[in-house]
Amino acid sequence: MRRFLRAATIAWVALRYGLDELVLTSFQKPWLRLIARIASIGRDLSAPRGRRLREALESLGPIFVKFGQVLSTRRDLLPPDIADELAMLQDRVPPFPAEVAVATIERAFRKPIDQIFTSFEREPVASASIAQVHFATLIDANGREREVAVKVLRPGMRRVIEKDLELIRMMAGWIEGLSDDGKRLKPREVVAEFDKYLHDELDLVREAASAAQLRRNMADVGLVLIPEMFWDHCRSDVMVMERMKGVPISQIERLREAGVDIPKLARDGVTIFFTQVFRDGFFHADMHPGNIMVSLEPATFGRYISLDFGIVGTLTEYDKEYLAQNFTAFFRRDYKRVAELHIESGWVPSTTRVDELEAAIRSVCEPYFDRPLKDISLGMVLMRLFQTSRRFQVVIQPQLVLLQKTLLNVEGLGRQLDPDLDLWHTAKPFLEKWMLDQIGPKRMWRELKDQAPYYAKMLPDMPRLLYGYLSRRPPDDLRGEMRALVAEQQRTNRLLKVIAGAGVTLLIGLAALVFITQF
Repeated sequence: MRRFLRAATIAWVALRYGLDELVLTSFQKPWLRLIARIASIGRDLSAPRGRRLREALESLGPIFVKFGQVLSTRRDLLPPDIADELAMLQDRVPPFPAEVAVATIERAFRKPIDQIFTSFEREPVASASIAQVHFATLIDANGREREVAVKVLRPGMRRVIEKDLELIRMMAGWIEGLSDDGKRLKPREVVAEFDKYLHDELDLVREAASAAQLRRNMADVGLVLIPEMFWDHCRSDVMVMERMKGVPISQIERLREAGVDIPKLARDGVTIFFTQVFRDGFFHADMHPGNIMVSLEPATFGRYISLDFGIVGTLTEYDKEYLAQNFTAFFRRDYKRVAELHIESGWVPSTTRVDELEAAIRSVCEPYFDRPLKDISLGMVLMRLFQTSRRFQVVIQPQLVLLQKTLLNVEGLGRQLDPDLDLWHTAKPFLEKWMLDQIGPKRMWRELKDQAPYYAKMLPDMPRLLYGYLSRRPPDDLRGEMRALVAEQQRTNRLLKVIAGAGVTLLIGLAALVFITQF
């Protein structure tokens, strides 16, 4: 019953805000429009459609706000008026009262707020779907006064998210049960992945830990700043971090007037993304413009500032290697290798013909090479790849859903910063260097260092283990193995004699040839 009521609520909100106009305009079914009009008598459609869509998503809750945030980065797919309104979801969601935030903080630390902070700004500086942020100052462990940002979880979030996830799980079950495409797309597994990440986002201690890990990982890159966490002031529903000062990355004209190299900023964003994904396997998975600023401080001028680490993605070594090989083959236009990798990984049936899959991938990807980002629609590429995947029964990998979402975020951000950015040319050298590190001497040396403690511990036991193994084997088995070993050695010796004889003969022939040519 609760699911039915929630579904009815979603339908009612869509009709109340006139969202049926966005959907039904492409249908020549007058009776559908008539039903929508009757069901929504008295509604006010005087507001622009973009504003109505934004307000509808806000009223439906955090999951739908997240959906709007992702859409807001795809200006190539949306009309400008809708994209501009959805961009407001990134950091201007209506805040909850300051009194509620203060009560949450005091409950978390069990003391009055003036005993926690030396000052606290009650007006929030940012309000998002899951939490909102207030500026404050405190005395740190070294006795210094520090400017901080205090993130406070919205009250009642877990209950709201659970209701929506129940409905989405039910719809995913319907999709999976009704068609073969549904089974192939694994919608229930995809929902389970988002369920995990949404619940992770509700634990601010986990978010603080993710931020600390990213800060350590990116310390040597010199392209991005990540705030320091104040661990004595972090709880599951309150997080205190270093206050970061910068200009929102969406304010491109202001950055340009300040002297920031915008094309370089776009290239740096691609480098940061690929470094986190392929080098570390640990990446910021919510890289929309509302979570990114640019520093104008002299010591860190032009660097990215990352915020909001509630959603991070991870990749295994197998995932990283597989994806890097795919990207590298793709950048080299080696579509046969891309097809082979899909078959080797089990993403497509083993009976798939390599040449047919190669031709299909080539037809999708080849038209987009050597084009600037402004002439490429990843939305169109993904749509055609989806059509190809359905034809070849490609199995969707749920663990890569966050990576796909983040790639679209990066592409949308790059499109805003520098429409002439060559995404492929920027990423190719990085991936080729990464692959060389993975299969070259550096990889071998790194693995030897990693395994050295294990082998050092095992080495003293080797004589005893070898003696124990040999003493348990029957003498006949040992004699048989020795005879086989001797026979193999004899064959090897004969082969070496033949090779040596051929080599000597070749040298004599070459010497004779040189002698003849000289005289």
